[in-house]
Formats: sequence, structure tokens, C-alpha cells
Amino acid sequence: MQHLRHKPVTTLAAVAALALVGGLSACSSGGSGSGGAASGDDSTYTWWDPYPQHDDASEWAGRVQACGEEAGVTIERTAYDTTALTNQALLSAQEGTSPDVILIDNPAVSTLADTGILTTVDEFGLDTSAIDQNLLDAGVVDGEAYGIPIGANTLSLYYNADLLSDAGVDPASITDWDSLTAALAQVKDAGHKGITFAGIGTEEGSFQFLPWFWGAGAELTDLDSPEAVEALELWKGWLDEGYAPNTVINNSQNTVWEEFLTGDFAFAENGTWQVNSAAEAEFETGIVQLPAKDGGAAPAPTGGEFIVAPVQEDTARYDVTRQIVECMTTPEGFVETANTFAYYVPPTAEGQEQLVADNADLEPWVEAVQNAKGRTSDGLGTDYPVISEALWTAVQNALSGAATPQEALETAQSDAESATS
Repeated sequence: MQHLRHKPVTTLAAVAALALVGGLSACSSGGSGSGGAASGDDSTYTWWDPYPQHDDASEWAGRVQACGEEAGVTIERTAYDTTALTNQALLSAQEGTSPDVILIDNPAVSTLADTGILTTVDEFGLDTSAIDQNLLDAGVVDGEAYGIPIGANTLSLYYNADLLSDAGVDPASITDWDSLTAALAQVKDAGHKGITFAGIGTEEGSFQFLPWFWGAGAELTDLDSPEAVEALELWKGWLDEGYAPNTVINNSQNTVWEEFLTGDFAFAENGTWQVNSAAEAEFETGIVQLPAKDGGAAPAPTGGEFIVAPVQEDTARYDVTRQIVECMTTPEGFVETANTFAYYVPPTAEGQEQLVADNADLEPWVEAVQNAKGRTSDGLGTDYPVISEALWTAVQNALSGAATPQEALETAQSDAESATS
């Protein structure tokens, strides 16, 4: 079996590759912004982030400005949507107009780093020893860390407590694939709908499939392994048995959540960002960890942004940039970010402990983040977008019945090898 190899990309190729990944609802809302490049003004530092939903009067914008004030400068903040931000970062680097600081979706870090437009945390003298390694890894390329996660979100399995009670299912009994499938059978027998998830042919489809893929022991460098086939057979089996609706093939994560809020489904795979909505649902909700095939929590992919510092021609700017980054990544800063966005878990043990002390209901999400895994981990880097596209295409082909799971994944492996060799 041929395994995938790392393939360097040019800046323009990176723009095309990141268009495949796109933005997840896990990371930011839509919108756009128009922002200038770094002006060279020593009293003004430029900052780009993917939060257009937070305007200049927001708590988030206030936090950003406060870190500028602490460093003795004014911050000129511009917000783009996720995909536009990545593309703009790449293009601005070509033009020599990169901002001083960018908050970037974690799968994009390796793409920016691969083009040589980011500084490393070591170059800035930033201490990352307290950052959870599984979260930091999403920004590591060839052994060098190119940014710091400001927090993380991930997936778990929400449940409707009323439906499970009616079906005689104890959520604590769901510890592996067999027990989950048995619970789905009980729910169906009780006259309810089982599970909904996002199998859409985009990055969201890969994002939601990865916990089952990794939970089977599969690896993204070997898409048609027996373990990978087992994971896709699980999803296809749920459709065949009527435990999940055929419409999951078109479901986005937002659609999944809308379906769950109807109260018709016992389970929904979704993320930390729905915590507040779940608390306001018209029925009692809870979460269980996404189970691995043979037990325990499956690794789910991490969402969330990294704070990175692009290369500047005027290296004298780096000292203030470092102060701004440090302000945003103190233990208190991580918790403040988590509280500002509601759906972020701090990337350090100290921050996680403080978050749970403030809100014990978030403990299961802290556990999920501790078990999570970066999509570009395992040295995939800039190969990830094309591998992901091959994977979500395989999911589409298998769920639609166009191919068996085995056939769909064999095609995916061949396509990924051709694109990355």
C-alpha cells in the first residue's frame, strides 16, 4: 500500500487548496470585511480575525484593543469570514502587506507556514510548554510550532433525555459502537428517530466523519484500510437500518442542529458551539463522548483558531507583536476567550480547571477537547485539504449507494495518492 507523502505548495496553490477546506460553523459565522495592510506606523498594529459577527462595539473587539493598549499601541482590527481570511493572508504576503497578527482557522496554519509567511513561536520567544500537545500539534510543521491556539472546540454526541427515557436507554451505557447501535435500535422500536449527523460533501462532512474514522483506528494516510471501511460501514448500516435518515447526505452541521431541536431525534453529532442552544431547548439534553469502536472516547477533530504572526520586513515590530500575543494567551486570557465565545475550551490544564470551576456543565466538553486531534496532525500539513476532499467524496458515494464503502474508499485512496504524490 502506497502511503501519502508531503508535497510543498506554492502560495497560489495554497489559496486553491484552502478553498477546499472552507469554513466550519464550528469556527465562525459568515460575513466579510475589508481591511488594510500593515502601514508601518509604529503606533498602530494590524490584526485580522475570522469573527465578523463581533463588531467594534463587541466584548471581543474590546479585548483586542485592551491588549494593544497594554503594549502601548492602537490595534487596527479587520474581520473576514474564515475562507476569505486565509486567502487574504496568502495574497497579502505576496504583496508584502501582511498584518502583524492573524487569528486563523487551525487547518490553515500549516498552509501558511508551508509558504514561509509565518514566524515560529521560538523566534518570538513564546512559551508553549503549558499548551496541551494535542491542540498545539495542529500548528506544528516539521517540528516547529507556528502559532498558539486561543482555545478549541470539538464534537460530541448530544442526546434528547426524554426520548432515551421513553426508549429505556441509559446514556451511561453508550460506551462503544455496539452499545450505541443497540441504543438506536431501542429508540427506533419505541417509535422515535435515532441519530442525525452531517454527511454533506464538504469539509463539514469530513469533520463529522473523522471521530468514527479515527475511532476505528484508521489513519488519513491510508483511506481504504480495513479500519476505515468499518467506520464507513457503520454510517451506511445506520441508514440501511433506518436509524439515521437518508437526508444526512445533504446535512450541514446547522441542519443537524435544526433537526435535533425539533425533538424528534434521540441523538445528534454536533459541537461545543451549541452548548447555549442545547440549554435553551424545549426538552432536556445531555452529551456523551463520541465512542470509539471498542470503547472509550474517540478522537474528534479540533476546531478553533490559532494566533500567528506573519513575517514582517521591519523586524523591529516583533517585540510589540509578541506582547500582544502574550496578552491574549495568558491563563486568564484563555478563560476570558472561552467566556467571550461560550464555545471555546482553554488549551491549558490551568485554564480548563478554571473554566470547569466556573461552569461544571462544561466538564464533558473539556474531556472531549482533551481527547481531540488536529486535522493536520501526523505530518499531513498541506496534504490535508485534498485528503479530506477524497474522504468526504467517499462518504457521499457510500451513503448514496453509488459505491460500497470499500469501493468508495479505494477510489478515495487512489485519488489522494495522485493529488499528493
